[in-house]
Amino acid sequence: MTDSAKVSASPDTARAIAAEAYIYAYPMLDNYATWFKQAVDPDAPEYVGGFGQFRHYSEPSTPKNHDVVTPNNDTPYSWAWLDLRAEPWVLSVAEVPSGRYYVSQWVDLFTYNFAYVGSRTTGNGAGHYLFAGPRWDGETPTGIDKVFKAETDIVGTLTRTQLDGPEDVPAVRAVQAGLTLQPLSAFLGQRAPPAAPAISFPPYDAARAHGHDFITYLNFLLQFAEPPDPSEVELRERFETIGIGPQWTWDAKTLEPALLTAIDAGIEDAKAAMAAKLAVTLSSNGLFGTRNDNGNDYMLRAVAANKGMYGNSIDEAWYGGYVGDGAKPAKIYFAPGQLPEARFFWSITLYTLPDRFLYDNAINRYSIGDRTEELKTDADGSLTLYISHEAPGPGLESNWLPAPAGKYSLVARIYGPSEAAKQDRWKLPPLQS
Repeated sequence: MTDSAKVSASPDTARAIAAEAYIYAYPMLDNYATWFKQAVDPDAPEYVGGFGQFRHYSEPSTPKNHDVVTPNNDTPYSWAWLDLRAEPWVLSVAEVPSGRYYVSQWVDLFTYNFAYVGSRTTGNGAGHYLFAGPRWDGETPTGIDKVFKAETDIVGTLTRTQLDGPEDVPAVRAVQAGLTLQPLSAFLGQRAPPAAPAISFPPYDAARAHGHDFITYLNFLLQFAEPPDPSEVELRERFETIGIGPQWTWDAKTLEPALLTAIDAGIEDAKAAMAAKLAVTLSSNGLFGTRNDNGNDYMLRAVAANKGMYGNSIDEAWYGGYVGDGAKPAKIYFAPGQLPEARFFWSITLYTLPDRFLYDNAINRYSIGDRTEELKTDADGSLTLYISHEAPGPGLESNWLPAPAGKYSLVARIYGPSEAAKQDRWKLPPLQS
C-alpha cells in the first residue's frame, strides 16, 4: 500500500485542494528544476560542482550566450547551494573595494529571499555569515558577524557583482575569489558532526512536475521544510487529505478514477487562475521578498516565480520594462528631475522576442544606463534614449540602443531604488513612437 491510500477527500473537495496545492508548490517545483541541474546532476551544463560549491560567471554575455534568457550584464552571477541538515554553513566575504556594488541574495526552498549580504545590507567590509536550517538552535559562534536562519534545509544563493564593461572582468573575478563557503565545523576547526542521510533526488521532468505527479515532487521536497511554519500547519493537514505529506509516496494508479479526475481538474483550475493573475501583473513591486513581505499569498509567490525566478526584493532592486517593435523608431524621454534614482546604478537592457536573448548589433551595445560613458543629457537635465533598428539622426548615437527589425523587450533595472520607485510614486516614462 502507498501513502496515496491515505486520501480521504471527496472528489469535489479534492479538486479545490489540488488547485490550492499546485499554486503552493509551483515556485518550489521551478526552484527544484534549477537546483537539481546546478547541485545534483553532474551532466548538466549548469552544474556548479555539488552542494557547498560556488560557480562564478564573470564574462559579459553576448548574443551568442543562450544558457539563460534575459541575461544580465550589469552583475555577473555566482551560484551556490547548501544542504543544512547536518550543520550550518559559513559564507566568508573578503573586503570589496569601495564603490563596487555586490549582493549575495539567499533563497529558501519556497523561493523566499530570507537573507541578504552585500553593499546595501552589510557593507563592503570583510565578514563571516552563518546560514542555519530550521532545526538548529545554537548560539552565535565566535567570529560570526550575523546568523541567518532559514525555514528549509536546502537554500541557495544568486550572488551578483557589479561589472562595468568587458575591461572590468578582472576586478569582478577578484571580488568573486573572495567568496568562500565552508561548514561551521571547518570554520571553527572542530570535528564534523555525522553526515546527514543520503538523498535520492528524483530527476526533474517538467511534464510530470506540472501534472498530477507534482504531488510526487512536493512530497519529496516537503522533507526539507520540517517542521512547518506555524502558519502552514492547517494547510499541510488539508493537503494530507489528497495524499500530500513529507516523503509520502504517491501513485496515481492507486486512486479512484473520479478522484484522480478531480485532482487533474483542480490543477487546470490553478493554471487558469495563474494565467489570469499573470495577465494583470505588470509590475515587480511586491512580488519578491520574505514570508512576512508576501503574507502567505501563495498565488503572488507563484506569479513571482513565473515572472522572474530569484528576483531581488524591492529594497535591493527595482524592475520594469517595455515591449516594442524595432521597425518603428521609439524613444524614452526622462523629464528634468525624473531620471531613475539609484543608490548604486541603473540600466535598460534590450532583448529579442520571443527568445529573450541579447540582440546582435554593429556597435555591440546591449544595454544603456548611467554607466554608459557616451550618454548625453540635455542642458535642462532631461534625457532621451533612442531605440530603433536604424541609427537615429547625427549626434544622437550616444543615446542609441539598437533594436532588431521586429519585436523586442526592454528590461529596466534600478539597483538601490529610491523610496519613490519602491512605493510606485516614480514610474518609467512611456515608450514613445
